[in-house]
Amino acid sequence: MKLESEGQSRAESSTSSERRPRVRRNVTAAIAQDIFADRYPSGSPLPRENDLCELYGVSRTVIRESLKVLESKGLVRGKPRVGTTVCDRDEWNILDAEVLDWMGPYIKDFDLLGCILEARRTIEPAAAEYAAERASAQEIADLDKAWRQMRDSAGEPESFTDADVMFHTVLLTASHNQVFRRLSSAIHAALKYALHASNIAVENREDAVLVHGELVEALRMRDKAGARECANRMLDLAVRDLAAAEKAIGRTK
Repeated sequence: MKLESEGQSRAESSTSSERRPRVRRNVTAAIAQDIFADRYPSGSPLPRENDLCELYGVSRTVIRESLKVLESKGLVRGKPRVGTTVCDRDEWNILDAEVLDWMGPYIKDFDLLGCILEARRTIEPAAAEYAAERASAQEIADLDKAWRQMRDSAGEPESFTDADVMFHTVLLTASHNQVFRRLSSAIHAALKYALHASNIAVENREDAVLVHGELVEALRMRDKAGARECANRMLDLAVRDLAAAEKAIGRTK
């Protein structure tokens, strides 16, 4: 009976530890989405803890944990005897994967997809040119593998996006430019969000598959001008797909 009781206690503890993070994430997301929706504008104080407990139907412990998460992502700032205030938009970590997920349909209000495209316009053509000169045989093989996965999953947006993200990540790495490599890590979540939004918004991905394959071939041939030209063509397609993605997001909103 004792063993059974101990086993039951462990099971209950395990169930509790499994449930608690899920509840916290839901509440954290709900508060974040209310911030993005301007229910709590930048510079304004959040309601008191007790009021937040009542609003979101959870304990003070859960609210405090959620506020810590939001503070770590630059959305809010807590001060003793002052309370918690919503930070200015410029302080929000909009490249964080969770923040991007919480933004949901509000992402259009931040023109984030357009900003990501502008960053890619600046970085990727140069990275492709450098990669044509500097990429190792293994890096070219990795790009070819990612391209083949894109080609073979053209009808499956989720798998296509995973391969697409891998392609662009390897491309920046293959430039052997340390700053580009760091930028790849910094914008990874945002790039994945942008590519996924574009990939699910368009019905035909054959053009994208074709130009990615041509870029791989340009790298094999060590054709710097050809690699830059392919990168620019990829970004021209991205402009088209961005328009479709923003239209889809607008419908969702």
